[in-house]
Amino acid sequence: MDLKNQKRMAADIMKCGKSRVKINPNRLTDVADAITRSDVRTAVQSGSIFAVPKKGNSRGRINSNMKQKAKGRQGGEGSRKGTVNTRTPRKTKWMKTIRALRVQLRTYRDEGKIDRATYRKFYRLTKGGMFRGRRNLEEHLRTEGLLRE
Repeated sequence: MDLKNQKRMAADIMKCGKSRVKINPNRLTDVADAITRSDVRTAVQSGSIFAVPKKGNSRGRINSNMKQKAKGRQGGEGSRKGTVNTRTPRKTKWMKTIRALRVQLRTYRDEGKIDRATYRKFYRLTKGGMFRGRRNLEEHLRTEGLLRE
């Protein structure tokens, strides 16, 4: 029995693909007799022709992985794509550093630990990239004897 036409019509009626259309093997003769669209529609309503449910992809594994990543796990070298500077750009790193150093200098100046001239000098040095971080800045101020307690 060639039921190609019935399958095609059923797929159109049920708004699904031909691969999802299944015919009840016990009612093959009824389906073979259905030659018009209304016959096929009746066969669909009676359950002789039906659509297999869509297959979904389970997100269980993905969700558990996302939970782990939220905790900071699974970020090893094998999971990384891109260079260090791609993941956190040079500019972002620079901004973080320079802002911290400028805040530190401002605090020292406002608290009277350094004078305005020293503040200005070290502000310029900071802009030039002389210091790696707050501690490094503090060390320089201490070694030059410019930091008052």
